[in-house]
This record gives sequence, structure tokens and C-alpha cells, in this order.
Amino acid sequence: MARHRLFEPVIAWHLINDPDASYQELGADWHRRHLDPARKTRDLVRQLQALGHHVALTRTSA
Repeated sequence: MARHRLFEPVIAWHLINDPDASYQELGADWHRRHLDPARKTRDLVRQLQALGHHVALTRTSA
């Protein structure tokens, strides 16, 4: 079962119980479009540092 299917009943409940609520589908590729590589890199480095690792990154040619 896809993760978003778990939230469908919650979304439906809010839409039914709030007459001013509106639902806007963000699209299947929303996460891909909003991924910030620099932020993801920074978050992963911080996670490794929190685990006690020394992190040194070098950019590869793509």
C-alpha cells in the first residue's frame, strides 16, 4: 500500500468537515521537483556528524 493512501481518509474527513477547505493535488513528481540537492547534502552531513563521523566531501564531475 502506498504511503499516501494512508492519508486519504484524513484528507477526506477534513474536506467534509470544513466547508472552507479545498484540496489541491500537488502531483506525483512534487518531491522530485522540490528536492534541493544542497539542503539534502547539508542534512546528510549533519546526520553523519551527529553520529560522530568526520565528513569531507569532494564534488565529482557529472
